[in-house]
This record gives sequence, C-alpha cells and structure tokens, in this order.
Amino acid sequence: MSKPFSIAIHGGAGTILREQMTPELEAQIRRDLESSVKAGYQVLANGGDALDAVVAAVKVLEDSPHFNAGKGSVLTNKEMVEMDASVMHGKEMNAGAVAGVRHIRNPIELARDVMLNSNHVLLIGEGAEEFAFEHGYEYTEQDYFYTDRRYEQLQSMKEKGLFALSESKYPDDSKHGTVGAVALDQQGNLAAATSTGGVTNKKYGRVGDSSIIGAGTFAENGNVAVSTTGMGEFFIRKCVAGDVAARMRYLGEDVVTASETVINGELKAMGGEGGLIALDASGNISYAMNSSGMYRAGIDAHGAMEIKIYAAEK
Repeated sequence: MSKPFSIAIHGGAGTILREQMTPELEAQIRRDLESSVKAGYQVLANGGDALDAVVAAVKVLEDSPHFNAGKGSVLTNKEMVEMDASVMHGKEMNAGAVAGVRHIRNPIELARDVMLNSNHVLLIGEGAEEFAFEHGYEYTEQDYFYTDRRYEQLQSMKEKGLFALSESKYPDDSKHGTVGAVALDQQGNLAAATSTGGVTNKKYGRVGDSSIIGAGTFAENGNVAVSTTGMGEFFIRKCVAGDVAARMRYLGEDVVTASETVINGELKAMGGEGGLIALDASGNISYAMNSSGMYRAGIDAHGAMEIKIYAAEK
C-alpha cells in the first residue's frame, strides 16, 4: 500500500479583489498556479523527495512575471531587485536560505544548495552570490528581472513616500506576491520553501520573513510544513511558521486550527496582514488568511486538485 503524498502552493496573500482583477489576468494566474502545483506533484508521484518537489513548484512561480519572486520581483528604492528565499527539510530539520541576492535567476535553488552544500543556513548579498558562482550558477543581469509595471509601481510608492507589499496595503490592478510550497512525500518527509522579491521601495538591505527559518518557512517530520506570505516584519515578530508548528506539537492542535489561530488571532491583532499554507504528516492541507485573498493551489492525498484566489472561495 502506497503512503499518502500531497502538495500545496501559494503565490501571495493580500488585498485581492474580484473587481480589480481582469478575466485575462485571473486566467493567467490560475494557469501559473496549476503549472506550479503539478510540477511539484509530479516529483512526489515519481517517488521523489519533498524538498525537490517544493523547489520544482516554486521555480515555476519564480519564472513567471505574475508573482513577486524571481522574474516578477519588485524594485528597491535604488531600482534594483533584491531577492530572499529559504527551504527546510523536516527529516533532520535541515535548512538553507539566501537574502538580498541580485543576480540569481532562481533563488530557491540557491537556498537548497546552501542547505545541501554548505555548513551554513543563511547567506546574504555578495557572499551568497559568491557561493552561487562557485557552485556553477550563471550570472543573471538585472534586466532579466525588470518589468515596466514594477518600475511604475516603484515611482508611485516613492511619490507617496511609502513602501508596501505589492499584494498588500496599496494594491494595483495586477496583484502579485511572495511564493511558496509545502509537500509530503511517499517516504513521510515534509518540506517547505518560500521565495520573494520583498517589498516595493525597500531600503537599507531590508530582509523580510521569507528567508527566516521559523518565521516564513518551517518543516518538521511527523508534524507540519509551513510557508507564509504577507507583511514580513509582523511575521518575523510573531515567528508565524514556528508558532503553527509549536501549537501542533505541544497543544495537539490540528493543522487547520493551529493555522487559523495564528493568522486570525495574535498576528491579525498586531496588524499583520497575510496568510500561510500548511501541510501535516497525513497530507492534510490548510490555507489560512486574514486578507481578502491568497493565490493558492493544492493536490491532496487523494489526488484532488484545487486552485483558488479569493478568501470567499471554499
């Protein structure tokens, strides 16, 4: 008898409203979500490791201009792209992460290599890229990441003296966000991955929760895998991903209860908007959000796929 396996992904949470979404854009985003979750699921169906499944899923979203990660990353105050990513494998609770990388096409792959091929967990900026190039990564010019829409978004934020998550407080007509994936493989391993371009108009080398183990990413075999999306400063302060795991480990809460309690409890009370995806050791999926929407998709332990955008979609 084969053991259960499943996967869930997200492409960002925030102010996502039907009236601000064109049918064409919605169709494109749903196609990207489907391609992503299928890419990860195929790895699992072939008996692959959960870590490789979440990386495969996230790469699809990093390669799409429709999300704030990789190709679609937002711009900093200095009109640069600076990306963060992390992965965690639940068997030995090993992890890898990078922050502030500018010339790596798929930061999620680099995070995995930090985990597998270094003695460290988190590498940043020039050091992370030095490690990357020593391990065969190609130098990717900033032009690859540049889009007119992101430039216009940056100018708008500068004029207002603001910085913002692209999918959060100051929405435009094309919502995009941090991306992530969680998976359970046939060997019982749980893994999580998260990748982002950060926030529009960020300064001073700002780093959010996506590269912080325990805040944006967490995985523990026999318990849960979590990937978050939202206002990173709040997710760091609340240690959101680790808090979900702790509630399940110590209080015996199920994955839905733990996720909803954290996202719609203290985090929301603090003013932290966003959401998360979580997957327990039996393959049960939770999508929790305190915003009007979260791009999300999953294929459960029975092989049933779902793709949703708005909070009201059940």
